[in-house]
Amino acid sequence: MKSILPRFHSSPPRSALLTEDNMSLFVDYYQLTMGQADFNAQNDAIITANYYVRKIPQGQYLVAAGLEPVVHYILNLRFTDATLDWLAQRGNLRADYLASLKDFRFDGSVFAVPEGTPVFPNEPIINVTGRSRDVQLFETYLLCVMNFQTLIATKASRIVQAARGRPVFDFGARRAHGRDAGILAARASFIGGAKGTSLVLAGHYFDIPYVGTMAHKFISERPTELEAFRDYATAFPNSTTLLIDTYDTIQGARNACIVAKEMEASGTKLRAVRLDSGNLLTLSKKVRRILDAHGLDYVQIIASHELDEFQIDTLLENGAPLDSFGVGTRLATGANFNSLTDEGAPSALGGVYKLVESDGKPVGKQSLDEPSKATVPGKKQVYRITDADGNYVKDRVTLWDEEVSEGQPLLIPIIQNGELVYDFPNLHDIQAYTTAALEKLPESHKRITGATPYLVALDPVVA
Repeated sequence: MKSILPRFHSSPPRSALLTEDNMSLFVDYYQLTMGQADFNAQNDAIITANYYVRKIPQGQYLVAAGLEPVVHYILNLRFTDATLDWLAQRGNLRADYLASLKDFRFDGSVFAVPEGTPVFPNEPIINVTGRSRDVQLFETYLLCVMNFQTLIATKASRIVQAARGRPVFDFGARRAHGRDAGILAARASFIGGAKGTSLVLAGHYFDIPYVGTMAHKFISERPTELEAFRDYATAFPNSTTLLIDTYDTIQGARNACIVAKEMEASGTKLRAVRLDSGNLLTLSKKVRRILDAHGLDYVQIIASHELDEFQIDTLLENGAPLDSFGVGTRLATGANFNSLTDEGAPSALGGVYKLVESDGKPVGKQSLDEPSKATVPGKKQVYRITDADGNYVKDRVTLWDEEVSEGQPLLIPIIQNGELVYDFPNLHDIQAYTTAALEKLPESHKRITGATPYLVALDPVVA
């Protein structure tokens, strides 16, 4: 009988992770074929490509995120000898074109809105200007990073908005769409307002506070729930959070009270209990009553279990006594549906990277078959106009060189002549900037449901 198992080979397992050595191949093949055609035709046109989002999946705003890793890619993109040899062996690209890639260095410019800036449909978020065949190389990576991180930062912002000042934590690495997505979701979630993450690597790499409680496994492998609680409290006397729903949530709450009183006797305090299943509204109210009846009003209740902005908003609207939230799947995947109605669309942000100018002349795409895919010609700037208190009133999109007397330009220089001219803030500063910026956006545009569109005015010369 013929085996259906795959044939074995002697090479060791590979991580399949992107590295500095192979990131030059994070391109769609047509970017290389067009590059060769441009090289053959000696097309050295200087173009501008514009990253923007046509339609927002949920709500009426986006939180721009992902600029720093995109700029790192643009500045550090190199084609190694091993990479070029591999491409040459495929036989489809000419040797002279591949040789030209050996010395690749981007010498153009990038203007962009800072990370954490609220942005709106059809506004330029990044402008990349340079030689045509260079600028097009960045498309796949830029879209991959910006679309994902902007999606997650925006989702986090909406969840934080729904939590009404209560802390939100990213618990989503295990549900993220891949390993890179796990850590990048933690990064974007923090930009969007999350107070921390469960992913330790994000703490190490990005200085994001990392948190953790316990798993059901820790409890179920011991003879009793009470014994498990005591073991954990002994190990972490100053930061104990007990997961109380492994067997019976009400009995778990009572066991937590026993341990809390034992901790008080030893001079420490139970920090919180966590609910991870069941009817969170009903259970949180019952657990709060049990804790309070034992004089444990200081013990917080943390909720997890398939949460998003819709669930949290409804829980709090109905008086759930919850103090913080751990949000996993629907945050790390940017779940684009209303979990109360099951209405929605794929979890993706459809940002695009389109040619808008070539050798100083506006260039656009007219799509007669699908007008929504038409592109507005010309390199553009966005001016944000505010009232006397600094609150956002409207945005104005103009051609790049147009003189404007009102508003603050949003796209600022990041790279000029191939050199970095921008000092990237740390994530804590970006989060603070995001929070302050969103406070200036009127509440009518931030509602979880029924938000009103923000006014984005295209100058007549642009439209």
